[in-house]
Amino acid sequence: MKSDAPAEKPRRFRLIFCTALLAVLGLAASGLVERAKSKQELAAWTEDQAIPTVRTVQPQRGPSEEQLSLPGNVKAYYTGSLYARASGYVTAWRKDIGARVKKGEVLAEIAAPDLDQQLVQAKAQLVQLKAQVEQARANADLGQLTDQRTSRLVAKGWSSAQQGDTDRLTAASRLAALDVAKANVEAQQAAVGRLEELTRFKQIVAPFDGVVTARNVDVGDLVNADGKSGKALFQVSDIHEMRIYVNVPQAFLGQMTPGLRASLDLPGQEQSFEATLVSTSNALSEDSRTSLAQLQAANPEGKLWPGAFAEVHFHIPSDQNTLHVPATALIFGSDGMNVAAVGADGRVELKKVGLGRNLGASVEIRSGVSLSDKIIDNPLEMIASGDVVRLAGADAAVATAREARAEARATAARSERMN
Repeated sequence: MKSDAPAEKPRRFRLIFCTALLAVLGLAASGLVERAKSKQELAAWTEDQAIPTVRTVQPQRGPSEEQLSLPGNVKAYYTGSLYARASGYVTAWRKDIGARVKKGEVLAEIAAPDLDQQLVQAKAQLVQLKAQVEQARANADLGQLTDQRTSRLVAKGWSSAQQGDTDRLTAASRLAALDVAKANVEAQQAAVGRLEELTRFKQIVAPFDGVVTARNVDVGDLVNADGKSGKALFQVSDIHEMRIYVNVPQAFLGQMTPGLRASLDLPGQEQSFEATLVSTSNALSEDSRTSLAQLQAANPEGKLWPGAFAEVHFHIPSDQNTLHVPATALIFGSDGMNVAAVGADGRVELKKVGLGRNLGASVEIRSGVSLSDKIIDNPLEMIASGDVVRLAGADAAVATAREARAEARATAARSERMN
């Protein structure tokens, strides 16, 4: 009995040692398995992160009516800048800025004594020239009578041929002098008429019905005739209807036809004003590639002022079959313009498109895409057909599924370690 006890003790130690060794080996194997799973998960995560996430948009049909907004300048239907035609001093002005005036209404008066004296002198000279005409007519009559008598005497031989020639030529000379005197009278009458017209310019009058928009003259100011180098004495504007000028880009000139409607928005004005396109310049500026368009707007209440800035909204008829996509979806390639569409399998397909007008934030697509296409907005420059992408709208679902899979794997690993 004593001899069995020592042998039992080593067997117990060997059993404990084997059990501990197996436990260590199990733990090591479990660690290796976990590390392998972690590497697989890391590789899967890395591959998953390599797939780009994109945001897609779908082509939209164009509206039945598009609005093109451009800056414009408001001008009066007529604008008259009034300068002095008579030199003198301003004795009075009758109308100030903002005054409504009628055609022919006096705006200011000028005292021109030099012009008055010139007119008096010209009239006196006209009287003298008229008297000279009467004198020349009398001389011409006398010359004709003398020529007639002398010609009869020469025919009868009672007078020499030389005397007949002298009287005949004298009569002709006096008739020519009469014609000269008459011409001098006509010239002097024209000079008098000119001075009389200039004296009428001593009154500055309104050229048409309108409103005084500028007054640059005061009592006592010296004004010079034809002084166009300085400011106009008055400026009168006809504002019953206004003209609006807009520089239209070349891409939209095809829609700029007479009769096109537009609305005007002005800073400080709560209401909009209706306008109609009447003409374009039929020429393009080489600097801006724009053409000047002219619109007209009724202004019965006078709320549109000359010189105002206006935002002009053109109401352009549009083809609803033309599709629109954001301008940021376009890809500039060597083969032309493309867009990147995402198929049902998540792969990219580059589609060549035909462009219409550039509307700023969006562009017209005339061919190459359909309403059902999912177009990538802001695509990567190196994107190519066949690339796999993830839609931005599916990110939340993908992240939730990924977290659920990771949690399931962690739970399974804990269960294996416990077993």
